[in-house]
Amino acid sequence: MRMYDIIAKKKIGYELTLDEIEFAFMGFTREEIPDYQMSALLMAIYFNGMTLSETINLTKCMANSGEKVDLSEIQGIKVDKHSTGGVGDKTTLIVTPIVAACGVKVAKMSGKGLGFTGGTIDKLESIKGFDTCLSIQRFIEAVNKVGACIAGGTSNLAPADKKLYALRDVTATVDSIPLIASSIMSKKLASGADGILLDVKTGSGAFMKSIEDSIKLAQIMVDIGYGAGKKVSALITNMDIPLGNKIGNSLEVVEAVQILKGAGPKDLTQMCVALAVEMLVLAGRGDADFCTSLVEETLSSGSAFEKLCEIVTEQGGDAQMIREPSGFTVARVCKEVISPKSGYITKMDTEAVGISSVMLGAGRDTKDSEIDYSAGIDMKKKTGDYVKEGETVAVFYTQSEELFDNAAEKYLSALTISGNKPSESPLIYAKVEKSHIMRYE
Repeated sequence: MRMYDIIAKKKIGYELTLDEIEFAFMGFTREEIPDYQMSALLMAIYFNGMTLSETINLTKCMANSGEKVDLSEIQGIKVDKHSTGGVGDKTTLIVTPIVAACGVKVAKMSGKGLGFTGGTIDKLESIKGFDTCLSIQRFIEAVNKVGACIAGGTSNLAPADKKLYALRDVTATVDSIPLIASSIMSKKLASGADGILLDVKTGSGAFMKSIEDSIKLAQIMVDIGYGAGKKVSALITNMDIPLGNKIGNSLEVVEAVQILKGAGPKDLTQMCVALAVEMLVLAGRGDADFCTSLVEETLSSGSAFEKLCEIVTEQGGDAQMIREPSGFTVARVCKEVISPKSGYITKMDTEAVGISSVMLGAGRDTKDSEIDYSAGIDMKKKTGDYVKEGETVAVFYTQSEELFDNAAEKYLSALTISGNKPSESPLIYAKVEKSHIMRYE
């Protein structure tokens, strides 16, 4: 078998066999296939796509390329959630304790942020002492003890995906639906949960810009999951507007705590309730109405907040910072961003908003970039709000005065302000299950 022949076959749109996929992608992982040949194959896949059979085979190949987590020692059904990435998306910090407080085990492996999308691990590491680098045995012990654990994936979890993603990132092949699907699901299958909820973001602050592409991606991932014996469903959610009011690591932890205490922004609360309900349904806890009542009870009683404190304590973190968020490091510079004119904010380029937070130090330009956990944005006005000329649209937090002006310019460029109030967009566009799509538009 030759890599040349596999590239030539895919170049004209033919389906690759399991043996050909394993030869190419496992050979690349073992450094037997050079970057330039894999780049050619990736570009052929980008233009010609992959069949569902090819995508499933690629996913299984990458999932089997390294360590697979055995969660059989965890009592009961284990559920996980994955978001395709967004701006202000701190839902894992909220949903995990809610679901655990409802009696369902959450075995959550998360990642760090890169570019304009934030990472759950970065947010948690803004809590003093919080340990996200756990052994598999320690991870299992934590889930059994408190009902949930949020940790970074092991270094040998789907190594084929890590190596492949690095090449996709520099060959303009990241936004290929079958490659995205196999990348996400290879890690989820290797992580060992019984049920997986996919939060597929769509809009200006997401990899998928259109609802139809998001549904297509979700369908493929759900099919992959069921093909591997997992219960999987997906929600297609709005990322044309940042989620909540705060962007930045410690700022987002504080906002998550507000939600768990019964306060905080309405959009974030609604999103987290919807996600938690779907996770509980996947776990067989009951139908949607019953699970909604469970979620609302855990929020109103404070049991979800107490569960977050338990999770933080179990993973070595200072739970007092959760009970009294004034313990987080405070940014040296705090400055207001002022609206240049009056009118309604009719649109936000959410990706540009996310980039402005990175410019303040809240995110990474590269995997090796240092993060300022105190940096970020507190949005005072969002899409649909009326703003007067000279009024504050956001407050910026950073450690360096020099970072403010360029970040503020980027932020203001993301806002479209006009005289007409825009119509309200739904938070959730659709739900994708095996052989069924329910649209909420």
